Amino acid sequence: MENYSKARTEEQQSVSPFSGLPPDTPEVRVKDGSKIRNLLRYALGRMEAKARVADPEEEGGPPAEGGGGEDVPQEAAARPLCRHIIFTASGKGVSKAITCAEIVKRRVKGLHQLTKLQYSTAVEVWEPLEPGAGLDSLTVNRNVPTIWILLSREPMDSSQPGYQPPGRYDLLWAQSINKEEVGSTGQRTGHKRKKGGGGGGERGGGGGRGRGSGRQAGRSRDSVKGQS
Repeated sequence: MENYSKARTEEQQSVSPFSGLPPDTPEVRVKDGSKIRNLLRYALGRMEAKARVADPEEEGGPPAEGGGGEDVPQEAAARPLCRHIIFTASGKGVSKAITCAEIVKRRVKGLHQLTKLQYSTAVEVWEPLEPGAGLDSLTVNRNVPTIWILLSREPMDSSQPGYQPPGRYDLLWAQSINKEEVGSTGQRTGHKRKKGGGGGGERGGGGGRGRGSGRQAGRSRDSVKGQS
């Protein structure tokens, strides 16, 4: 592919795997360039009765169409609260979608989660660097992993793969923080170092070698005197 350059990429959106949802269920498509604060502002505005309204000067204002890369409707404030919300992303945006879902679960308690994994098709068109070289354009189809996360206030079938029940996340995070603090400041007992143990032995051995060297030097002087 050293003689080609990528001209464009077209991703074919996968179909939602969740059926039977109300028609007003919001679907947030998270992209690589999406801003998490804009996504959360919309999601919490649809799920919370008293969502925190961010200051436009602090948060950079409402998301402009195409500016942050996220598909977030602008008329979210006038819509009623929803009992379901969907986050979906593909490729590099998967981690951001998971982050958004976890933050929403912290803010809105008692949400059930259902996660589905799929593959979407990304069509890449490659053009030759030198049009007169006789090379044709290439079309490459790639399978891109896609995640779909459904958050619901209503109970769901717990036997479905990817289901997560509501839980107490604050307690788990508090335990992990305590473990980190103990691990950073705690000391093991019963393994105290002995002061002066090894150093004294080395000094003693060195002294013994010094006395032995003195005796050998004395015998050498006596033998020289006898010969003379």
